Amino acid sequence: MTATDNRKPSHLFYQSKSRRPTATHAEGIYIWDEAGRRVIDGSSGAMVVNIGHSNKNVINAMKQQMDLATFIYRLHFENEPAEELARQLVKRMPEGMDKVFFVSGGSEAVESALKLARQWAVATGQNSRWKIISRFPSYHGATFGALSVTGYDALTEPFAPMLHNMPKIASPTAYLDQDNLTLEDRGIKYADLLEQKILEEGPESVLAFIMEPVGGASTGALVAPDSYYARIREICDLYGILLIHDEVMSGAGRTGKYLGGDNWNCRPDIIAMSKGLGAGYAPLGAMIASDRLVQPVLDAGGFAHGYTYAGNPLACAAGVAVLAEIDRLDLLNNATIMGERLRQGLEKLAETFPFIGDVRGKGLLLAAEFVADKQTMKPLPKELDAYNHIVEIAYKRGLIIYSRRTRGGVEGDHFLVCPPMIVNEQEVDEILSILKDSLYELAEQLNLPVINE
Repeated sequence: MTATDNRKPSHLFYQSKSRRPTATHAEGIYIWDEAGRRVIDGSSGAMVVNIGHSNKNVINAMKQQMDLATFIYRLHFENEPAEELARQLVKRMPEGMDKVFFVSGGSEAVESALKLARQWAVATGQNSRWKIISRFPSYHGATFGALSVTGYDALTEPFAPMLHNMPKIASPTAYLDQDNLTLEDRGIKYADLLEQKILEEGPESVLAFIMEPVGGASTGALVAPDSYYARIREICDLYGILLIHDEVMSGAGRTGKYLGGDNWNCRPDIIAMSKGLGAGYAPLGAMIASDRLVQPVLDAGGFAHGYTYAGNPLACAAGVAVLAEIDRLDLLNNATIMGERLRQGLEKLAETFPFIGDVRGKGLLLAAEFVADKQTMKPLPKELDAYNHIVEIAYKRGLIIYSRRTRGGVEGDHFLVCPPMIVNEQEVDEILSILKDSLYELAEQLNLPVINE
């Protein structure tokens, strides 16, 4: 890290007191600081900058829109960028998902999904339905509504007295199971937890089930066994509850499909998107649903919900251009190919560093989990703070990665490697090289085992 002693005191505050170097510019997968040091953005910010930094076509599209209008309020006028982005998004959605509500971020998208689900129930005479089942661990956003369906103790416990906590079921952590079941059977076992919870809560009270098709930071790119997804849909249909897919991180192409759920041909009722939708060029998110849900709400008096910047023309112009770049550069295909190269590299590292107990994910949404014992998958002692150490070591060596506590935010360690979808073979190899050196340093610092080649 560059020295910060000569800088003026900052009046900003976020999660901690620590300071970072000042970024001066960014391009492609790289960011430069005031000392001229180049750092690889190996996490795409917070899994946001899917098409890379400073894409000229997106910037030009935004400049053109700025010459026309930067803000149009949706109650006064329609605007063409919002209409066009909605048209383009619907083309990429599962059949029947044809209504779009724009927001500025992931928490807003999830909040909108929860509110639409409830208002649909009220509008269709199902007032008793209000409970939204989610998973533990999980992360769905920072607002109170989104936190109520989040399963991550470190983030929810301070606000517990203020939250209306929703029912939870275990996330499908089949990789931890010590049993004789096949992966397919484990998938069914975890999906059936939803049915059990519905019956426990009372089917007439359950409104929806929300899940990340591919896990985000709370579970480290968790992927359920293939059998899980169809069984979840079957259970939701059986009890008449809505299936909400939180695609905030897994959507917009990061997994090699435009939606994470597309990897299993999933059919949700509501989708929440953000992050890669605007790809860091403007705050942008969306809730997508079917007319079957939206029309009863509008007919009953309208959707009692909204945000000032919903459908902002500048943000939507950026979103249209981002979609065009994903297509022009064939980034879904590149995410698949480079994701496989990166995954194989991480698995190779796991052979050298036996404290890597699992490598998982889809496309360029990948993670590695640290363990004390590969046989039992016992986590490292939380006092080692391994997840923070690996981020700091890699940062010092010129690579940004992302990490969290794996098991409910209390213990367990994983790091995510999620570079922009424009990454090429040489850049993937550079990421892996820095990671290897970083893991050697981590092993030395924490006295962790290494198998030398």
